[in-house]
Amino acid sequence: MGFIKELKEEFEIIKERDPALRSPMEVLLYPTFRVMLSYRRAHKQYLKGHYFRARYISQRAARKTGIEIHPGATIGKGFFIDHGTGVIIGETTIIGDNVTLYQGVTLGGTGKETGKRHPTLKDNVMVSAGAKIIGSFTIGENSKIGAGSVVLEEVPPNCTVVGVPGRIVKRDNVKVPRSDMDQIHLPDPVKEDITTLQHENSELCNRVIDLERQIKELSEK
Repeated sequence: MGFIKELKEEFEIIKERDPALRSPMEVLLYPTFRVMLSYRRAHKQYLKGHYFRARYISQRAARKTGIEIHPGATIGKGFFIDHGTGVIIGETTIIGDNVTLYQGVTLGGTGKETGKRHPTLKDNVMVSAGAKIIGSFTIGENSKIGAGSVVLEEVPPNCTVVGVPGRIVKRDNVKVPRSDMDQIHLPDPVKEDITTLQHENSELCNRVIDLERQIKELSEK
């Protein structure tokens, strides 16, 4: 009954976030489903102190799915990896509920820290394809990490991060609904900066024109 329950739960998660799913049996073919079954087994062994057995299970799953989840990582409910090839999740990573990762994501360490070395992702975080989150800091609830971004520092809740290194783009601290979680509709901070500069330049030009007009009027008196 445990396997059937996990199958149903995984089907609901995948059905919600992947429109390509057509039948419940397809869930058995999804790398995220297969790797999560292995992760749960490996994590139980890890917590019991059977580290070699835990790593053996996780490494077999990594070879079969292309997704490497260290058995020491802590993962909440509703976790989903779309496609998944190249995803790496480090030992001390903590993942909250309803988190979505895309292919090529790394939740890694800097190599210079001890103890808690990997990031913490709070509930409802989405990390787009190819993004790297490196270090022992927190990504706040409902935040989005744009494709290819490299995040090296803390991200508050309800934010979007884009670029290399990652830049935070505030969204008025309004909760981002999960139905709005996609990889495309993300702010472009460079474009926003250019737009701001254009507005400022236009205002300066208008002020110069006004000053020239005033000077001309004064000179004619």
